[in-house]
Amino acid sequence: MRIVIGNLKEATHPDTLKAAFAELVSMFIFVFPSEGCAIALANMMTSDGAATPGGGFIAAAISHAFSLFVAVSVSANISGGHVNPAVTFGAFLGGHISLFKTILYWIAQLLGSVTALFLLKIATGGLDTSSYALRGGETPWNAVIFMIVMTFQLVYTVYATTIDPKSGDMECIAPISIGFVVGANTLGGGGLYGAAMNPAMAFGQAVDSWKWNSQWIYWFGPFVGAAIAALVYEAIFISSRNAHEQLPTKVVEKEYLKEYLIQVE
Repeated sequence: MRIVIGNLKEATHPDTLKAAFAELVSMFIFVFPSEGCAIALANMMTSDGAATPGGGFIAAAISHAFSLFVAVSVSANISGGHVNPAVTFGAFLGGHISLFKTILYWIAQLLGSVTALFLLKIATGGLDTSSYALRGGETPWNAVIFMIVMTFQLVYTVYATTIDPKSGDMECIAPISIGFVVGANTLGGGGLYGAAMNPAMAFGQAVDSWKWNSQWIYWFGPFVGAAIAALVYEAIFISSRNAHEQLPTKVVEKEYLKEYLIQVE
């Protein structure tokens, strides 16, 4: 584990602020259609008034996979395409992003989720949004284990396709790989605990519905899963060098100018 704190100059640098804004927009792109699908499914009934859970899970999985694929694609070259506080946390533990930048990403991701759900409520005429919650019959720790396993798969995939310096051409298929693993986990865990691998989405739902029951599960589980994935991948597959690229300091800038002047002379 390599922790990089960073500095205030980095946190206020235009590139950092642009990256944070990209995370906000990408989170909006992910949450709006995903939650829109959930609202539509909740209001769709068969002719006899019974819900259709089987088809609903498939539709939700497709919606999550497709929207995340797009969200990651449009921000990958700007912010790294995290679109998830747990993914950002995993990158932070590996030393690939500083603490200052991590906090900015988290704020942006939460704002993106809340904004998407707020506009979705207006657009649907006040329909209730879905909210992650235990279905009954299980303990909170059952859900925590489920969240840990699913988020481990997600963050491990992110590491393998985007963060690993040896990923190479794998970066081209990273967005679709990340979307697929979320879609698969939505199919596998949607009916049990909501497949909440994204704390920002859970937070947005809680703010919108003001239902905070078991909210800690959807933060603790994903963060633990992300930490395990990051530490395992870093320890086994990535070299020990610090991969975080700090923004140029005054010393570096002076050395660069000095070298440039020598070349000119």
